[in-house]
Amino acid sequence: MSDGVKILAQNRKAKHNFFIEETYEAGIELKGTEVKSIRAGKVNLGEGFASIDNGEVFLKQVHVSPYEQGNIFNVDPLRTRKLLLHKHEIRKLIGAVKEKGYSLIPLSMYLKRGKVKVSIALAKGKKLYDKRETIAKRDAQRRIQRELTGKY
Repeated sequence: MSDGVKILAQNRKAKHNFFIEETYEAGIELKGTEVKSIRAGKVNLGEGFASIDNGEVFLKQVHVSPYEQGNIFNVDPLRTRKLLLHKHEIRKLIGAVKEKGYSLIPLSMYLKRGKVKVSIALAKGKKLYDKRETIAKRDAQRRIQRELTGKY
């Protein structure tokens, strides 16, 4: 990507399991060895989600593997990490999350100008029939593309 952005981890299942309404870029509060581990790409966003407690946004259930050379400085891999957002963004998210069915999920973690950032999405869960419909559309599009290019 441009602007000095390097993607470190992505939540590939997010677009399959959720309807993405809005995305936000947030900084993340990390300890020293966590940064080194994340830079090495040892992070898993699969089960992660964000919650709002006392006007602050926290990232939970995101696994950051312990840094191999970190010894005593390593922290709990599944610890809760604070997300850094503007106050007006947090207020907007509080209102949206109170609505039924909306949740905050991490889409990707990346480096931007040397800082670790998280892209979080305001999302609504898909039902099983919505997932099937998405798969059917994608397969139909793939078939059409194959016919147009002449590959079988």
